[in-house]
Amino acid sequence: MSIWRTRARWALLLGLGGALTGCVAAAAAAAGAGTGVYLTTRGAESVVNGSVDDVAARARAVLKAEAVTIDATSMEGGGDKREVKGTKGDLDITVSMERQSPTTTKTEVTARKNLAEWDKAYAQRILDRIVKRSAS
Repeated sequence: MSIWRTRARWALLLGLGGALTGCVAAAAAAAGAGTGVYLTTRGAESVVNGSVDDVAARARAVLKAEAVTIDATSMEGGGDKREVKGTKGDLDITVSMERQSPTTTKTEVTARKNLAEWDKAYAQRILDRIVKRSAS
């Protein structure tokens, strides 16, 4: 009886320890959700600190610094959704921005080589620069 209780206690402790580890990992992921850059099927996205106006200005500055030729810009929803498109070499670059709150903007960057091929690493590089660029 004593051995059974000891094993049951250990099983319970190990089970709780595993559950707590999962909770800690989930909490850490949630805490970083607003600041991380995530790869998507076509590029990278993040929730960026700054209004849509600020993030759009930062995106244009980063694209200019990357020698991307801006071909088109668009705005919808009274400015809550914006898009900047450009080219660099064989890449078609798109930065899509959508207001999430007055101080945050969901931003996605894609860098398309052709109909089926995307340069996710370059898209992530551009988005990293937009995230890190101070709003000015």
